[in-house]
Amino acid sequence: MVKHIILWQLKDELSAEEKKQVKADIKAGLEGLAGQIPGLLDIKVQIEGLASSNADLMLDSSFDSEESLKGYAVHPAHVAVADGVVRPNTKLRVCLDYEA
Repeated sequence: MVKHIILWQLKDELSAEEKKQVKADIKAGLEGLAGQIPGLLDIKVQIEGLASSNADLMLDSSFDSEESLKGYAVHPAHVAVADGVVRPNTKLRVCLDYEA
């Protein structure tokens, strides 16, 4: 199994209300990919971090192989969410992929 973890910081110019909506939209979009992408075993987005956090949200996903992760990256459903709501609203992305 391969884990794919991403932490994002949202753009500073977003208001608190906009950040709340963007986080909800990202969560709905990414979690909505469950069952659509071959090899995607599990996908969760955490949007309620503690005040001590320096990231705004986290993607925690699992794939059956590294090849499946590569397929996810270019899958049209994923690209639509990434280009539609994630990339336009984030300023920083940190990723860790590892075998579990």
